[in-house]
Amino acid sequence: LRRRASGSVIHLNNTKSPSPTMSSSEVGTPDAKRQKTMPMNGNGHAHQNGSATLNGEVCGSTARLMADRQLLSSQSLPTTRTPTVFKTVQLPDHLRQKVLVTGGAGFVGSHLVDRLMCEGHEVTVLDNFFTGQKKNIEHWLHHPNFSLIVHDVTEPIRIEVDQIYHLACPASPPHYQYNPVKTIKTSTIGTLHMLGLAKRVKARILLTSTSEIYGDPQVHPQPESYWGNVNTIGPRACYDEGKRVAETMMYAYKHQNNVDVRVARIFNTFGPRMNPNDGRVVSNFIIQCCQNKDLTIYGEGHQTRSFQYVSDLVNGLTSLMNGSYDLPVNLGNPEEFSIKNFALKIKEMTKSASEVKFLPATQDDPTQRQPDITTAKQQLEWEPKVSVVQGLKHTIDYFQNVLKESGEIAPTGPDASKPKA
Repeated sequence: LRRRASGSVIHLNNTKSPSPTMSSSEVGTPDAKRQKTMPMNGNGHAHQNGSATLNGEVCGSTARLMADRQLLSSQSLPTTRTPTVFKTVQLPDHLRQKVLVTGGAGFVGSHLVDRLMCEGHEVTVLDNFFTGQKKNIEHWLHHPNFSLIVHDVTEPIRIEVDQIYHLACPASPPHYQYNPVKTIKTSTIGTLHMLGLAKRVKARILLTSTSEIYGDPQVHPQPESYWGNVNTIGPRACYDEGKRVAETMMYAYKHQNNVDVRVARIFNTFGPRMNPNDGRVVSNFIIQCCQNKDLTIYGEGHQTRSFQYVSDLVNGLTSLMNGSYDLPVNLGNPEEFSIKNFALKIKEMTKSASEVKFLPATQDDPTQRQPDITTAKQQLEWEPKVSVVQGLKHTIDYFQNVLKESGEIAPTGPDASKPKA
């Protein structure tokens, strides 16, 4: 500032030099002031792409989100329990079914869910997690076609479905004997609720029954026409008789209420996702051999069993559900083993140092079990494709990974016990 003698003030250098692109007459005009606030490019022109850049980033982010969503809706996510990535298909609305799987977080149920999801159906799993495990289905939790309802089938539920696979019930002797009254309720009241649901929404319902309805059979192999030999008051009766009553209810609803029913009588099944603490023959023998522990056989080991791999069972279940045959069907592998020879086979395959240890026999343990699958062959065009040895290789690999993850596992004995996680 320089003050004149008159006392007035004049301002010096209060403006910047004119821009090379402006004439001296343009300096200080409103347009020029606005222009001076805008960044200049190399040609002296103001940039207009600030908002365009932001919009581009938003659009790019949206596109990535849409691509991620598209990917997640077309496959499962790999997990420790299920590292395999399953691809799903997009079905048109008139072909896509709404399918309810009770007990869908269990061993067999989770494999059935995999099949249904890969086929493009909308799948709802209903499970109370007594024996089922969330990690069996966690690879589907993100998928838009998958829903999980934590619920007990002994309580009623309302849901809109086209098909019901009713698997809910503990299946290993130690687990179903832990709470025999609850086991009976699951097979009877639970089945009654599912039949009521099927009646209301006009859904087809498939019950997974069991070879245990034949009891300790006096006919060998067992055809569907055999009525069985069951001790109604023994330790296995809560499961055996519960399933027999469930079959009776299925056909009562069919004849009285025209409910569309299917019944599968499942023989011993094995494969990945078996609970290592379920006390069943396959899981116990593999866990014992992989840890070089004694191979425990209850009785002399002469009793026989037939073992099918889980993928064959799933094929049979879906064929039965989607076929027209509505009488009971045996689903099992006729390849029969004595328990002793089966134990020695697993010991050989695992190269284990385990020794066989014979313990007292359990009450009402069937002496022989082998399915007659003539009906399945004729009516469903179904028979097992995976040999027992092939299935054991997959199952042994699975349990070896489980042991690496969890450390030592104590096999479950024949006595009643609560399922472990």
